[in-house]
Amino acid sequence: MQNDLLLRAARGEETERVPVWVMRQAGRILPGYRKVRASVKDFTELVKTPELACEVTLEPVNVLGVDAAIIFSDILVIPEAMGLPYQMIESKGPNFEKTIKTTKDIDALRIGSTENWDYVVKALQLTKRELAGKIPLLGFAGSPWTIFAYMVEGHGSKTFSVAKKMIFSEPEIAHKLLNKITETTIHYLIDQVNAGADLVQIFDSWGGILGYDTYWEFSLQYISRICDELSKIAPVTVFPKGAYFANEQLAKLNCRVVGLDWSVNPLEARDIYNGKTLQGNMDPCVLYSDIASIRRATHTMLKAFGKRNYIANLGHGVYPDTPADHVKCFIDSVKEFKG
Repeated sequence: MQNDLLLRAARGEETERVPVWVMRQAGRILPGYRKVRASVKDFTELVKTPELACEVTLEPVNVLGVDAAIIFSDILVIPEAMGLPYQMIESKGPNFEKTIKTTKDIDALRIGSTENWDYVVKALQLTKRELAGKIPLLGFAGSPWTIFAYMVEGHGSKTFSVAKKMIFSEPEIAHKLLNKITETTIHYLIDQVNAGADLVQIFDSWGGILGYDTYWEFSLQYISRICDELSKIAPVTVFPKGAYFANEQLAKLNCRVVGLDWSVNPLEARDIYNGKTLQGNMDPCVLYSDIASIRRATHTMLKAFGKRNYIANLGHGVYPDTPADHVKCFIDSVKEFKG
């Protein structure tokens, strides 16, 4: 591979400089993405058309100069593969016409298999071929808890109180669904690695709405199962958004990389995650500031984390109205850093 900085950093090896990529880097910040998006009727058509998913995956590689491509897809591939379809409503987010309420609803779900996400497999294969060994290709999935939250709630939420109601009032039903999601997710990520993903990331986007006393039971134990299986064939990154209260538990996961949001102190994280590679953690809103401020904040972050066992990124996905040249400044600032 021409540029394997990210994979070496993930493995804990020495690198000439810190590798960098950005979550949601293939999204609305880039004009090429907007052009492709305008050519299809909705977001799901873009996700399910391998040639177009490949095209938008490659754009940030060519325009921004990132050190890794991440396949353009969606975490909600999993519930649809299990038999629970969704719609992506513009400016509102996902919506499930049917939600999971009972054991009978769970029994009606299938364990997803390759034929249910063949479009993702094809997109990965196409992208891997187009990259031609230039940089690593990343795959991903949502954590079982995050997928559970959407399947039970039916849409995004500030509190996911419907989903949390189930874990407290009917925990046995909750675990039955979480087990089924976990089994499907393991199959899905193995297929991604077999199709060309060099590293996979688990997005626990809603882990932070759980508490220190519920996080292991309803999220982390299922992430741990995925890590144990996937780490046999590829490096795994876990990104537990808002779950800084569980850092000591997260440090015990069988994963190579832990993604951090901006609420985590880099120096404290270094002590807790001794031996693991850290990824993150700039607040995406910093990229709304001027170029000089972005460069200064980036260098401050890099000094705090240090060069070894580190992958530069934001603490969450880049926001869609962020100027593309500000994202490019962030990436260039990482590359130019000499500290």
